[in-house]
Amino acid sequence: TITESDAATGRWAWKVPHGDGFEYVEVKGDIRLSDVDFGYTEEKQVLHDVSLYARPGQKIAFVGSTGAGKTTITNLINRFYDISDGSITYDGIELRRIKKAELRRSLGMVLQDTHLFTGTVMDNIRYGRLTATDEECIQAAKTANAHYFISHLPQGYDTMLTSDGANLSQGQRQLISIARAAVSDPPVLILDEATSSIDTRTEKLIEQGMDKLMEGRTVFVIAHRLSTVRNSNAIMVLENGRIIERGDHDDLLQLRGKYYQLYTGMFELS
Repeated sequence: TITESDAATGRWAWKVPHGDGFEYVEVKGDIRLSDVDFGYTEEKQVLHDVSLYARPGQKIAFVGSTGAGKTTITNLINRFYDISDGSITYDGIELRRIKKAELRRSLGMVLQDTHLFTGTVMDNIRYGRLTATDEECIQAAKTANAHYFISHLPQGYDTMLTSDGANLSQGQRQLISIARAAVSDPPVLILDEATSSIDTRTEKLIEQGMDKLMEGRTVFVIAHRLSTVRNSNAIMVLENGRIIERGDHDDLLQLRGKYYQLYTGMFELS
């Protein structure tokens, strides 16, 4: 079994059995899916022959209608489910050989439904890495553009949050979620865009925070607004569990296919 450890290198590394002992292989964030099929049941196949390659520092966006398979792909990378056929590798290591808990520690998640718990703002940020110092949590909040609003809360970082952060706005909860991901400093990020209505100023803060968080990492974005995927290295257009188009924004517009139809408003994303 392969686990994650930074004991030998001071950085994210896989502890890989080698000979009579172990070797430490730096975690880079190289994710490959090859000819992946998946179904929640044998009768209901959800993904068909999905192949993609995400290199460290790349941003890969998934677009398509509800049920196209966008979230399913990220669930497979998380190993919430195991694939039916094909292979998924992480830095050349078969995903099934990596312990689930260790795998998920290396994956930062910013989801549209932000889960906060009863405790201080600082506690909620530190949940991303329980050994993080106060200074590291504050720096993560600055990266996420959350520091300003937190500083203006009644007790700042010591302000108590109610269950699911009900005493914060949706946008503020999202900023804390970004800070939590930043403090974990993961090699790979999975971002599921918020579809809830957020005021324009906060939306801009979230966008800037996301941009800073994504620097130098492998990033998968489940996109609900095409305006946010224009700068992606590769856009995967899914339909009925298949990648029907792939390329960057300009390439896909020139194809004048499904992405072009989505982008020009002929179809709605959901």
